[in-house]
Amino acid sequence: MFRYIDLCVELKKGRYAKDGLIHYRNVCQQVNISSLEEVIKYFMKTATDKAEAAQSKAAEAVISLDVEDLEVDATPEDLMLSYVSGEKGKDRTDREQVTPWFKFLWETYRCVLDILRNNSRLEALYAMTATRAFQFCLTYKRSTEFRRLCDILRNHLANLNKYRDQRDRPDLTNPDSLQLYLETRFEQLRVACELSLWQEAFRSVEDIQGLAALGKKAPKPQLMAMYYAKLTRIFTVSESHLYNGYAWYKLYNLAKTYNKNLTGTDVQTLAGNVLLSALAIPPFGAADLARSEAAAEQEKERSMRMANLLGFSVDAKRDMRSALSRKALLADLRAKKIVDIVPEEVRHIYTLLESEFSPLELCAQLAPLLEKLSSLDTPLSAASPVQEASLTQYKHALQQVAVLRVLRQLSEVYSVMTISSLAALIPFMGFSEVEQLVVEAVKHGYLQVRIDHKNNTVHFGALELESERLRDNISNLARRLAHALHTIHPAPTPSKADLKAKALAHALETAQVENRRAQARKVMIEKRKEDAERQAAALEQQEEQDRIMQERISAAAEEERRKQERLKREEARIAKEIEEREQEEARKMLASVQTKIGSKRLNIADGAPLDKATLMNQVISEQQRARDEAEKKVHALSRRMDHLERARREEEAPLLEAAFQKKLEADEARFHKEQEEFRVAHRKSWEVDIEEKRRFLKTLPDKEVFESIIRTRRTTEFAALQVERERRLKEKRERRMMERQLSRRQEYVRRCRLIIEERRRKEEEEKEREEAERRAREEAERLAKLEEIERKKREKEAELEEKRRKEREALLAAPRPAPTEAAPAASASGGAFVPSAKRAGGYVPPSRRGSAPAADAAPAAAPAAAAAAPSERPAAADGADKWRPGGARAAEPPAAARGPVAPPRAAEERPAARPGAFVPRHLRDRAAPPPGRDTRDEPPPARREGSRW
Repeated sequence: MFRYIDLCVELKKGRYAKDGLIHYRNVCQQVNISSLEEVIKYFMKTATDKAEAAQSKAAEAVISLDVEDLEVDATPEDLMLSYVSGEKGKDRTDREQVTPWFKFLWETYRCVLDILRNNSRLEALYAMTATRAFQFCLTYKRSTEFRRLCDILRNHLANLNKYRDQRDRPDLTNPDSLQLYLETRFEQLRVACELSLWQEAFRSVEDIQGLAALGKKAPKPQLMAMYYAKLTRIFTVSESHLYNGYAWYKLYNLAKTYNKNLTGTDVQTLAGNVLLSALAIPPFGAADLARSEAAAEQEKERSMRMANLLGFSVDAKRDMRSALSRKALLADLRAKKIVDIVPEEVRHIYTLLESEFSPLELCAQLAPLLEKLSSLDTPLSAASPVQEASLTQYKHALQQVAVLRVLRQLSEVYSVMTISSLAALIPFMGFSEVEQLVVEAVKHGYLQVRIDHKNNTVHFGALELESERLRDNISNLARRLAHALHTIHPAPTPSKADLKAKALAHALETAQVENRRAQARKVMIEKRKEDAERQAAALEQQEEQDRIMQERISAAAEEERRKQERLKREEARIAKEIEEREQEEARKMLASVQTKIGSKRLNIADGAPLDKATLMNQVISEQQRARDEAEKKVHALSRRMDHLERARREEEAPLLEAAFQKKLEADEARFHKEQEEFRVAHRKSWEVDIEEKRRFLKTLPDKEVFESIIRTRRTTEFAALQVERERRLKEKRERRMMERQLSRRQEYVRRCRLIIEERRRKEEEEKEREEAERRAREEAERLAKLEEIERKKREKEAELEEKRRKEREALLAAPRPAPTEAAPAASASGGAFVPSAKRAGGYVPPSRRGSAPAADAAPAAAPAAAAAAPSERPAAADGADKWRPGGARAAEPPAAARGPVAPPRAAEERPAARPGAFVPRHLRDRAAPPPGRDTRDEPPPARREGSRW
């Protein structure tokens, strides 16, 4: 394979070399991958040596003086070539000798990268090839080839993420593989900055950020320091002052945290760069210019992207203008006390630009400080992450920030200023540049300034339209004319007494109205207070619910986090167990392999972690090497044995022929001898057999008699045994038949029992169902009867209630008796009890009103009713007849002298209430019980809502 590579390099056939390497990779991919690595290294070394040799040869050809006559300037051929092509001798030599070999070397790098892109076993070789290609581009300043190389690597990575199911592809989740890819991208970033390809450098930064997001661990601090150092250069060139300040801030924090070898001067210089880069940020940005929603969204996405590149974790819902801003960066620097570390001149610049308010002297004080920045540039030590950090690079940006600061302060003090005065305040910048800054600041909404070149003035303040200015001028003119008219013709001034009387009259007129307004306002205020309190209570309740919900969400999130942590710990434990198991298997495999092939053949360091795949590769390689050695030995031995065997056969051929002839003669003689001996022995055996036959013929009759006796006896015994066997078979058959019949009967009985039980169960279920239906029907009938009784009871109560209501209305509507009629009746009774029917003005039922006989029969009926039911109701105590008229009650005798008390009268017999007299509550609120109804056993009526008792 080495010879094939030499031929391809000599002939400059890169395509053939690529095809051969692809076929060789397919051959040794699974067997001996180290062989492919050696061939590729040899291929790159040979191509590099040829290119360097061609370059050295071209340089020697230019340096050497191959001229016959020194007085002749040039040959005619050289003059013609120079006039036709316009090239010099060195350019023409390079084009003829060096360029072809450089093209071949470039094709070599591309070919090797294409072969190794999907091989996980040669990741280190892939990274080394990419690094050597970067060095080739850097050494020979090949910018175009470097861009192509970056695109090739980017496409390889994209295909690697796209086609994840390929065999032997590199696994980016493996920390070692990811570290190799990251180191390659960091080298790409370094070379891009060295070649001043800033766009390619920024794309390399994005590649690094994408690869870093795939890993669980952050890259090494040394690599990150180099990363932020290159970012500062990129942002400085692109004049992105905000991101440049944040890049310096991250670089300073990283160097101070992880680099313990930094000197005090290094820390002070880095802090000065951080502070000056933050001060150089303009007070306005592109976000202030985004007027539309789409532009604002694009600016937000750009800010999020840059924040991710700078290593800040941001929220997508947060406003990025507050996350990355000049104000936030300076606040962080003050919190970290970086202002106290910087040199005195830098601290004074910070004080002028951020703390002091002196628009007339700010630029004059700042100019000498900016001039002193060049004296603060000190060389950095080898431990510093950057080799040079010049403070003078921020001079122009600081001057622009100072001008904007002066204009902002002047706008707060002055409204109009001449251009010459403004130019005198800014000595280090011309007015044309100041005007450009003013335009940018106004465009971004930072200042409101208008420059009037016609009058050579600068106007500070709000800009207004001409129509608005005209309207204001007219209103101002009207107000001033009114003031002038009032001054010329003042109105007569009334006296204090008139004013006081007028005010008093006005107060009297408006007092009631104002009082009502005050009352209404008070009611409205109270109502608003109640509404506010109700809203506050509802808001408090809602906040409490939100708090509870937030606590629940937080608890659920905490539980989920703990669950995730448990899962991670479990995964780590399982991974550790798998690794330990693989280590144990690798140790066992190593022990078994060492017993077979020996421990000296395996390239394994003592105490190094055992990798099963690596060990398997080494074992397979060693076994393959052992098989190759064994095949070589077998091949050599076979060749040696072939020569020996050929010589032996050539020597033994005549000897074998002579021995074969002797063996044929001996075999023929032995055959004839054995045939003669066989004939003699066979004759003797035949004669013996004939003699034996003759001797046995004498015993033939005895033999036949003995045979007939044996046959007869055995025939008899066989017949007896056959009869016995038939008998046993018959008995067994009968017994099995009886058992089968018995089992059939038992099975029939069992089935009958099951049928009877099933029938009984169904009858019981049917009875239970009928009983349940009967009970349900009876219950429904009972409930219907109860409902009917309840309905009739409600109807009866309603009728009684209606009757009572009508009686009460009739009682209340009856005319009141005259008070003068009770006195003659009382005097006529002579102090004795007088029934109500006999009293003047007593109650007369409606059926008896207007009939004299009914009135005369009433006295006789009363004693009879009293005598007929003397025990139905006990006598009323003194004072029980308190509802009678006062005169009648006073004229009656005591209860003991009156005799038995008459039973209570019905509602029809009760006297009507007098107009304006007291009416008992039971006669006003509810109807009296009907006549003949005993209400003692009935429950008392429900207490009326709002009753006193």
